[in-house]
Amino acid sequence: MAVENYIHDLLYRYECVILPGFGAFITQQHSAQIHSATNQFYPPKKTVSFNRQLVNNDGLLANYIMEAEKTGYENAIFKINSFVQELNTVLKENKTVSFGPVGSLRLTEDDKLQFEPSSNNDYLTEAFGLSSVASSEITRETYKKQAIALEEKAPVAFTPEKRASNWLKYAAVGLLAIGLSGAAGLNFYSNQVNEHNIAEQQKAASQLENQIQQATFVIDNPLPAVTLKVSKQTGKYHIVAGAFRMQENAEKKVQQLKAEGHKAREIGANRFGLHQVVYSSYEDRLEALRALREVKTANPGAWLLVQEL
Repeated sequence: MAVENYIHDLLYRYECVILPGFGAFITQQHSAQIHSATNQFYPPKKTVSFNRQLVNNDGLLANYIMEAEKTGYENAIFKINSFVQELNTVLKENKTVSFGPVGSLRLTEDDKLQFEPSSNNDYLTEAFGLSSVASSEITRETYKKQAIALEEKAPVAFTPEKRASNWLKYAAVGLLAIGLSGAAGLNFYSNQVNEHNIAEQQKAASQLENQIQQATFVIDNPLPAVTLKVSKQTGKYHIVAGAFRMQENAEKKVQQLKAEGHKAREIGANRFGLHQVVYSSYEDRLEALRALREVKTANPGAWLLVQEL
């Protein structure tokens, strides 16, 4: 392979590649740019320049030739020197020479060396495959200015009759808003009640998990049945004593609580299919909370259910 091709390969990896006895090729990275006049976006790139002053051998090119051609250092140096001699001869005869994929070199009239990099190569590997992109100009500000100008030229005038009709419209809208706010308030209250029930159920679930599993036992010595006349329980605030998988266990729990003096009863199965037993029900929330605090001393798993039955 020709020496210029080795230099071409090294320029992808290094910022400076010296051709001993001739000069150095130096790369420089440029950030992405946009042309304000044409709206053209250009990706980042790395360009190549030539420095005639750097001629001392740093071993980079020679070592690369040794590795590529599996040869010794002396042979690599000999190949470089032969290439430089041939390069100088061609420049003196033709005044210009192609330096392969890197670019071209030429001697000026005052025997100064000029380098013209190839426009087809971009030595920035991170930008490989990227090309420039054109974008059309965004004109949203122009449309905004046009709309403002039209509004200024065409002001809206209201007659007294129109003002009156507009007030009626605003009043109707206000009444509608009040009605909607009332409906929204009811929905909000309903949502608050549901959230309370869910939160209380989750809080009690962790405490009652073991009790629910143990609730499937059969009481060896059930208490004798006692018939009592009690007033019908009313209210939407219920103090839940427990939830049972088996109906008979729920009934026994009710009898046990009634024997202890509570107005216990079943209120049906919950969404998990468990039969719920409550100590009592209340119309007043504060009264229910006071009763709940008393019950929790004996049953920490008790909780307050808010539900219309």
